[in-house]
Amino acid sequence: MMIRLYVAVVLAGGFSGPVHAAGHENVVVVGGNGANCLEDSQCINRLHPAIEMAAYADPGQTIIFHTRNASDFTLDPSDTRPDPRKKGPRASTVHPLTGPVGINGAMPGDVVAVTIERIDPGAFGYSQIGSIGLVSDQIKGPLRVSWTLNRAYAQSESIPGVRIPNASFPGVVTVLPGAEELRKVLKREAALRDAGGMVFGPEPINASPAALCGERGSKKQDCLRTIPPREFGGNLDIRFLGVGATLYLPCRVVGCGLAIGDVHFAQGDGEVAGTAIEMDATVTVTTRLIKDGAGEIQTPHYEGPARLLALPSRRFYAITGFPLKEEGALPPRMAYLQSPRAAELENLSRDLSLAARNALLAMIDHISHTYNLTPEQAYIVASVAVDLRIGQVVDAPNVEVSAVLPLDIFIDQE
Repeated sequence: MMIRLYVAVVLAGGFSGPVHAAGHENVVVVGGNGANCLEDSQCINRLHPAIEMAAYADPGQTIIFHTRNASDFTLDPSDTRPDPRKKGPRASTVHPLTGPVGINGAMPGDVVAVTIERIDPGAFGYSQIGSIGLVSDQIKGPLRVSWTLNRAYAQSESIPGVRIPNASFPGVVTVLPGAEELRKVLKREAALRDAGGMVFGPEPINASPAALCGERGSKKQDCLRTIPPREFGGNLDIRFLGVGATLYLPCRVVGCGLAIGDVHFAQGDGEVAGTAIEMDATVTVTTRLIKDGAGEIQTPHYEGPARLLALPSRRFYAITGFPLKEEGALPPRMAYLQSPRAAELENLSRDLSLAARNALLAMIDHISHTYNLTPEQAYIVASVAVDLRIGQVVDAPNVEVSAVLPLDIFIDQE
């Protein structure tokens, strides 16, 4: 099957509510009600095939998603009211997703093509060092950075001399899993968790929709967390999915069930500390259907203008990393495999993760010393601006990953 590039009209101007789009009926506007996801009937933070559609849209119709930041907590520094959900289990409020929106005519086996038409950022953002970060065993923090956002760039008093250009994209774009996909995911992730792998299993506290996934929910042990991406989409965190990109997702339920959230103002390719610049945002998309397309597209595919692949800077500095380590050391993400041989070796064959760690640690050291930042500040800069890029994967044993730093973000150096 040949996929034809879908060219859509980018809408100009902001949106304050339902409007008429040329050639279509009313624009479908979803989400944004209530103080948080639990109070918004058009918001979910778990995935299950039984979740009901929050709204419906025709293929080609404009859909406006009012989305919440990844943590679902207020980002306004002046709002100091306590939120009882913060006392819940770690990451139990992650990620609030606006939707799901049923696409009229979509059936299991079809593919929905989602084109990002416009992203309007909120006023504030945040970044923080999380335990899931690539080198958070070495640089633990804590450090949480608040950003002030406009349409051009983000700045923070916590990291002086740095200005991050706007490169907004949705971290999570997903459709609902089907019953068979749900069964497979639950089985394989439970097996990985039992083996000691890092898995976020079902968590009913702060889950939405509460009637299905919450503490008294009928399917509370079967609702998937939104933290990892999967075959039907999810937390892809691909910085290339900005305005103009089209994402192809295989439909697994009637209507597909499109949901969007976790919008990032900017992110390095890797999101290495565990967060990007997380923000509330309004995302405008259009969709089209590819009938019976899931035979070819069984995992997310995407396309778009080449400008989305470019480094947002006139100049860069890069550091290479190889899969080398000290004898006796074991990379933390390999510990659950209990491999004594991996600990004994000083060189792991074709290990991209270890190469990426080494490139990143060297880059953090470079940023810290060159720009007079703490290692924690440099780690945040790397998470929101540094790209991890594969050089080669064939020259055994030493594959190569480069950490690429855009230099134009340092405004005091201009």
